[in-house]
Amino acid sequence: MTVRLRYAPSPTGHLHIGGARTALFNYLYAMHHQGTFILRIEDTDLERNVANAADEFAENLRWLGIEWQEGYQVGGPFGPYTCMERLGIYRDHVDKLVQAGRAYPCFCTEEELTAVREKQQSEGITPHYIGTCRTRSENERALRMERGDAYTIRFQVPEHAVSFVDIVRGEMQFEPEHVGGDFVIVKSNGVPVYNFAVTVDDMLMEITHVIRGEEHISNTPRQLYLYEAFGANPPMFGHVPLILGANGKKLSKRDESIVQFIDQYKALGYLPDAIFNFLALLGWSPGGEREIMTKQELIERFDLERVSKSGAFFDAAKLQWMNGHYLRSADPAALLDQARVTLSGSGVMVPDDAWLRDFLSLVLEKVTQLTEIEGFARSFLAEEVTFDDDAAKTLALPHANTVIEGLLGILGTSCDGTADGFKAVIRRVQEETKLKGKDLFMPIRAALTGTLHGPDLNRSLALIGCERCVKRARQALVKSKSLG
Repeated sequence: MTVRLRYAPSPTGHLHIGGARTALFNYLYAMHHQGTFILRIEDTDLERNVANAADEFAENLRWLGIEWQEGYQVGGPFGPYTCMERLGIYRDHVDKLVQAGRAYPCFCTEEELTAVREKQQSEGITPHYIGTCRTRSENERALRMERGDAYTIRFQVPEHAVSFVDIVRGEMQFEPEHVGGDFVIVKSNGVPVYNFAVTVDDMLMEITHVIRGEEHISNTPRQLYLYEAFGANPPMFGHVPLILGANGKKLSKRDESIVQFIDQYKALGYLPDAIFNFLALLGWSPGGEREIMTKQELIERFDLERVSKSGAFFDAAKLQWMNGHYLRSADPAALLDQARVTLSGSGVMVPDDAWLRDFLSLVLEKVTQLTEIEGFARSFLAEEVTFDDDAAKTLALPHANTVIEGLLGILGTSCDGTADGFKAVIRRVQEETKLKGKDLFMPIRAALTGTLHGPDLNRSLALIGCERCVKRARQALVKSKSLG
């Protein structure tokens, strides 16, 4: 059997971390079994569909490194891969159910259904469709259709239970009442509902496994009844745990304490490999203590047996730590484009690629997300330096004037702009002033960077450049004399 899995998002917004994890689990399982991963777009919710959302989904999945071999934008033998292009296919399958007596038109108005539901709730009865239109005669149905009355199509739910073995949760069984009576499969506008479209599509596209969030468990019995009505074998289902916030509750899209959309992480300078790695561990464990794994390692080790049944906590600090690891491990040359976009978006223009490459190799070890490089870049490229309190205190020390005056004299004649060149300059200042250690290095760092802490001093000064260093030394000398 060729393993075939799909991710089928609704294009009603941005790619959420929950959807990204679902896509990733399906991708990893398919690749682990040398199968096929498919991207399909469930665009039947016409009122909520967002223009270009499907393309943004595809772009963000590719950015994460989740590639599909069949489906939206790439085609394949079972297309089309968007629901609204498959309406004719759905109509054919609806007709089959109606002709077989497994589905029927329902003329109940929304007002009538609401009245029944409210009555049931007032009586403590679980709301369900009471079958008003199930027993209407064919003549009455034909007359009402001819008259132009609006109607939906409902599936006639059998009286027996359905069961399946969930790959994650084990045996599950549902009685007919779990589905709320005969359920709608086609809305009054002729568009199929999710449960019908997804069943027909999975059936015709020969999907073998469906991995999705546990919130979809309630949809499964409806889909199983439909598979049964079509005489088709259902795929294997695996329902993965909810993603929980720090409060232990299901992560809400309204919770602004956690960044929740993939395009936001892109804008913040997170690396796709870090998010790929982090999401893979969100509800699944490879065993052991190791957490940093490559894409290929995750593919080789992924299985559903180690997916947890309980909720998966979204640890934002862990993601930040993991992203920092990937930044420190990255080849600066590979980050040039992303870093340039990040900086230019903040109004910081770098001199050239060579400067940017040296800059990244210096500061990446100090950041956990790429947007944090902005502060470093501004501090290196500013014509004037801003002194923090500790730097100002250092410039007020009696020997600071001596160090800065010696530094200015040498910078004006012996600066080649390289890290080794600045190392030689500082050595000459040491020789001339007879100062060393903190007495030497603290005033120099304070004068030229405005702070007492930061990346390697010589490499930092090379990025600031000789001309700026001279200007900053003169500014620091004025500051030092005013404080002395």
